[in-house]
Amino acid sequence: MNIHEYQAKELLAKFGVPVPAGYAAMTVDEAVEASKKLPGPLYVVKAQIHAGGRGKGKFKELPADAKGGVRLAKTAEEVRAAAADMLGNTLVTVQTGEHGKQVNRLYVTDGVDIAKEFYLAVLVDRATGRVAFVVSTEGGMDIETVAHDTPEKIHTFDVDPATGFMPHHGRAVANALGLTGDLAKQAEKLASKVYDAFLGTDASQIEINPLAVTDDGKLMVLDAKVGFDGNAMFRHKDLAELRDETEEDPAELEASKYDLAYIKLDGDIGCMVNGAGLAMATMDIIKLNGMFPANFLDVGGGATKEKVTAAFKIILSDPAVKGILVNIFGGIMRCDIIAEGIVAAAKEVNLSVPLVVRLEGTNVEQGKAILASSGLAIVPANDLGDAAKKIVAEVKKAA
Repeated sequence: MNIHEYQAKELLAKFGVPVPAGYAAMTVDEAVEASKKLPGPLYVVKAQIHAGGRGKGKFKELPADAKGGVRLAKTAEEVRAAAADMLGNTLVTVQTGEHGKQVNRLYVTDGVDIAKEFYLAVLVDRATGRVAFVVSTEGGMDIETVAHDTPEKIHTFDVDPATGFMPHHGRAVANALGLTGDLAKQAEKLASKVYDAFLGTDASQIEINPLAVTDDGKLMVLDAKVGFDGNAMFRHKDLAELRDETEEDPAELEASKYDLAYIKLDGDIGCMVNGAGLAMATMDIIKLNGMFPANFLDVGGGATKEKVTAAFKIILSDPAVKGILVNIFGGIMRCDIIAEGIVAAAKEVNLSVPLVVRLEGTNVEQGKAILASSGLAIVPANDLGDAAKKIVAEVKKAA
């Protein structure tokens, strides 16, 4: 689960992390009122969407030479003009894709005179199973570009969970950023607080970019991105309330209601599979046969008829889908239950695209019998390779 920048900063501030003063705004008038609460004389008006690259982004509804989703303002009227440009319009950035995201919220913050920018992130290192720090002197830049062009400028280290964050970890952050004296002490303290926030919220990532040194010698978080482990949200009801469902793909949001793991992709073959590894293999073999998957969808090991029906509806909600491949290996999952769900869903949605089904495992013969007697144009497959070839052939034939 991701949250907006203003929510991330408010959360970090609760753990003692220094952030500039700022207020969220849902309307133009609220943005103006927010600026009046700030000392000024410089304000920053920032579009709040779940995507990076806002400053360099462009609004679909505005002229090509219009400024992006992060703007400086020196008066309340300039704040008003910036807010009027942004709210309700569609911001396209390198991370949103060509469709962009509609801006429904703004964040008006106090302007800061910046002397130097850094990058700092805390995340889970899958290789070590530990919390890791990623630190760079190249703040304000795309960290992927830094990693590609100048990898020596990125420093990483992890924290032993048996000891937790120790003073030497703070010194490592300060050293990596080239800070000394009071700034080094500030960096050590800030890193400790960010680590506390990471553990205390069951975060999966806290990214601060930039972490700035101000002209008056203070370290301050100017932008922050925070994501949480969705499986831990039952422990954090207050954090779960921060979820902005308007920022999420409607199909992915619907899938979450049925505990389905669904991710929309750009292809044309819808996939319904049980098990993440099998789903990945299914997508790969579709590409091997010359077409592209339209989604990743794992129905899990204990899917019911209702869950399978919901999965079908979600797949077909994507207008790009030209065919569906169902690939089920029944272990905990029974093939007859899957077959019943497939038949029910196909009848309910008036299936009009080719459907290829490969079943294997528990109650497979019963499952195949249910499909065969359904009266529906379901194409059976013997194995995964056979299934991929058949769905590609059926889609091309129907084109």
